[in-house]
Amino acid sequence: MAILGGGEFTYEASGEEWGELPDGWQYNDATAVAVDSRDNVYVFNRGGHPIIVYDSGGRFLRSWGEDIFTMPHGVAIGPDDSVYCADVGDHTVRKLTPEGKLLLTLGEPGRPADAMSGEPFRAPTHLAVDPRSGELLVSDGYGNARVHRYDPDGRLIGSWGESGTFPGHFNIVHNIAIDGDGWVYVADRDNRRVQVFDVEGGYQAQWVNLSRAACVYADTRGRRTLVYVGEYFAGLSSNALGRYLGPRVTIFEQSGEVAARLGDESYGDDPGRFYAPHGIAVDSRGDIYVAEVSAAEFGAMMPGKKLRSMQKLVKQG
Repeated sequence: MAILGGGEFTYEASGEEWGELPDGWQYNDATAVAVDSRDNVYVFNRGGHPIIVYDSGGRFLRSWGEDIFTMPHGVAIGPDDSVYCADVGDHTVRKLTPEGKLLLTLGEPGRPADAMSGEPFRAPTHLAVDPRSGELLVSDGYGNARVHRYDPDGRLIGSWGESGTFPGHFNIVHNIAIDGDGWVYVADRDNRRVQVFDVEGGYQAQWVNLSRAACVYADTRGRRTLVYVGEYFAGLSSNALGRYLGPRVTIFEQSGEVAARLGDESYGDDPGRFYAPHGIAVDSRGDIYVAEVSAAEFGAMMPGKKLRSMQKLVKQG
């Protein structure tokens, strides 16, 4: 076990693969994780069973999606516990019930928009649901540099963002979250920052001094809003032993002040270390779930080694 952070942001990390997978199953990269109103945990992954659902203790409940998804990427839970899945392989976002029944599809499966056209979708990465209105915000993504805004029925309201490094521009729109006040947080991964907008796309701020910001989660259930950011390693092989370069988790106040950083060593198996945080979620107790695309990022460097894909950081006190 390892203790990360300090004070009110103290967590215990085991370093072990989280979730009691049935015999013979594997994640083969956990790309995203989400928690519903009952603290059930949904792991979106690239193994043979795309959505695996656990209780908060890691006990297997059910799985689904085997005949639905092409290349899992992002998962989010709406206020009514609907499940939203972003599929970079067939360029869609789907809304489903907690049992996997399809309710809505955004985008045309297998028909991507032209690269950098600004039209939805070209490898969309994630989705956030506005808790005030039920509107949907989609980060799009690898082949676009846009955020698209939809009404709850899937009608496009508008889009914003463009390629670049200036404020309001994006270099891999990799993840998105929205809080109860309507502030939108975008993980602008390869600009190594989180940008903050209003729901109409008005630029507000940017949070820098980050590694590669890959995932973001806004938790509004406590006495204040906290924003959790998962970061990739931002070094090179020549400085792989450097500290404070990621991979790690950073916790922000809504103001942008850093409340805690979890993980100061480079990538690895040891408790308290990460490989490639790609999805993040927090349950009602304050425990943090981190989904990692470890094999995709480091598998070629470590052939034959089984790399961990899911961690749980248990809040102390």
